[in-house]
Amino acid sequence: MEIIDFHCDALLKLYEGKGKLKFANSPELETNKERLKKGQVKVQCFAIFIEPEIPSDQKFQAALGQVDYFYKEVLGKNPEIKHIRSWEEFNGVQDGEIGAMLTLEGVDAIGNDLSKLHILHQLGVLSVGLTWNTANLAADGAGEPRGGGLTLFGKEVVHFHNQHQILTDVSHLSEMAFWDVLDIADYPFASHSNSKELCDHPRNLTDEQASAMFEKGGTIHVVYNPPFINQEQTTASISDLIKHIDRFCALGGVRQIGLGSDFDGIANFVTGLENASKSQNLINELLKHYTEDQVRGFAFDNFMNHRPNVRKVK
Repeated sequence: MEIIDFHCDALLKLYEGKGKLKFANSPELETNKERLKKGQVKVQCFAIFIEPEIPSDQKFQAALGQVDYFYKEVLGKNPEIKHIRSWEEFNGVQDGEIGAMLTLEGVDAIGNDLSKLHILHQLGVLSVGLTWNTANLAADGAGEPRGGGLTLFGKEVVHFHNQHQILTDVSHLSEMAFWDVLDIADYPFASHSNSKELCDHPRNLTDEQASAMFEKGGTIHVVYNPPFINQEQTTASISDLIKHIDRFCALGGVRQIGLGSDFDGIANFVTGLENASKSQNLINELLKHYTEDQVRGFAFDNFMNHRPNVRKVK
């Protein structure tokens, strides 16, 4: 069954590897092309993530460096990888091809300069999270003790997203910033988050947050990182992960749940989901609990039905 995976950190590994890794088949990449094909991942979203310790005046260049690896290593050396630059192009990925879409995890790289965000959008970024775990000029992240909401600049960023049909990703936001986004974002979604009711981690979403996301028309993509599945544990089973899908379904989200593995950005793995090639293990287990139509929704169709170009703004 074909899958859309909304989050991986392969670009960071490629960038930090300085040309030593090959997207086609390097075993260090959990989302290399070989593994994506085996796991039937039809569309893979590639995050641009800038490490916090990089000096502020070097962050935008680092972001462009990761984009360069996307163009040269992911696309340039693999003709069957199709660059998705618009929501309509999701429909154009042919048999034998894998769609590849750029996302931005935290706007630290742009400072307070919206023109830099415009450049990244022109390069293909279609989804933007305002923060990683810490604070920046746009908002506080989930790990910021202050727990503040959006700044005036953060609100400008969200309005930019609305104007250009860019998804506003809430996965790393503080709770106050989450509610600020939901107030003004036309296209909110969570790229890789689980249920806080099942695992009380700052990166997860409460029932109230999840219900509000569904009401607004957004999708929530469950993440395969064990500490977000079982609190303070480095291991988890596929059944443990499915409990988070169950919880979101109980809140009315059966048609608004997707997948966001976080491969290449996590240190521990769900047993049987150690890399993209194992993705069908999750599908097969889901089919024991849900109808084929529902599982196809989790894997692919739910997001296709809630893309910005088809979603009704609420």
